[in-house]
Amino acid sequence: MHNTATLTVVLALAGPAVAQPKAASLSAQEIADGWLMLFDGESTFGWKVDGAAEVKDGTLILGKGKKTVAYPTSGFGTAYEYTLEAAGVGTVVSPRGHANFNAPPDGEWATVRYTQDGNFASLSATGGGPSQSQAGPPSARPELKSAPFLIETDGTTPVMLRAAKLKPGGTVSLFNGKNLTGWTVNAADPKRAASKFDVTSTGELAVKNGPGDLKSDKAFANFVFQTECKSNGKWLNSGVFFRCVPDQYQNGYEAQIQNGYLGDRTKPIDFGTGAIYRRVPARKVVSNDNEWFTLTVLADGAHVATWVNGYQTVDWTDERKADPNPRNGLRTAAGHLSIQGHDPTTDLQFRRIRVADLGEGRKQD
Repeated sequence: MHNTATLTVVLALAGPAVAQPKAASLSAQEIADGWLMLFDGESTFGWKVDGAAEVKDGTLILGKGKKTVAYPTSGFGTAYEYTLEAAGVGTVVSPRGHANFNAPPDGEWATVRYTQDGNFASLSATGGGPSQSQAGPPSARPELKSAPFLIETDGTTPVMLRAAKLKPGGTVSLFNGKNLTGWTVNAADPKRAASKFDVTSTGELAVKNGPGDLKSDKAFANFVFQTECKSNGKWLNSGVFFRCVPDQYQNGYEAQIQNGYLGDRTKPIDFGTGAIYRRVPARKVVSNDNEWFTLTVLADGAHVATWVNGYQTVDWTDERKADPNPRNGLRTAAGHLSIQGHDPTTDLQFRRIRVADLGEGRKQD
């Protein structure tokens, strides 16, 4: 269940911000640590906007001439931290506590940092005048049952946003780097059991040959899954299955791994890395063969989102009728995770495999 209250940050600038915007990006260490960009600097992908929004010079401008409420579509349970830079006149609301902040004039930006861990939340805001924070009553806003924050403005002076990023919390390791404890080779289909799953001397999970399937002993319904992966060849195929039907072979949703593309990165081959295979393609191929990349998969009720190297590649709601078989319809029941050995060319490595269980997650509409 989501514990919700309100955290309010009021941004009040004398005029529009004039400082040059920072490009939306993450450092290599932030990517390895699991940080995700909530705003890509290019579009409102991954956002719900009721009102006015535009992106200009790497800045998200909300509420220009119209009252606006906007928030990320993905929820991360009750354990996460985020930072964002904002300017203008408006309100940033998060799920717990509240604080008032007077940002400075002369085009400066305010930096907001928020951390939530269960019932505990903390906020800091820097870049200007004094800030105050205190616990608040439970929020009645339905958006905050899922979204990590929302932004609202009255339509007079817009709110400008940049450099918004979030790190999921509460993750636990699913792979010890020594052996396959916690995982089992899927023997449901003996004809598809050619893959070899091994642990390297440096602690990576190596997957070679195929087909084959390695499934987690634990089952998850709503979760954030993160791993680092490397494809040791050109356009090799693999994937991470989730919400799999028990005792069946790879019958679940699949987060695709395939780094090939045609012409430019917006034209993925075979749906592309970060896609939900056969459901929605990745909007851009971010990762490269022979390089480690971080894959994040969020499943929360009917909503599924993915990030590759912290860049969001899928924002999808499965609107099919509920069905126990995910090939036929929406499946929200718990199922194991599994790592795919696709074919005889398969040669991939995985490390830092971890998951945060979101429990009940959001309810289906």
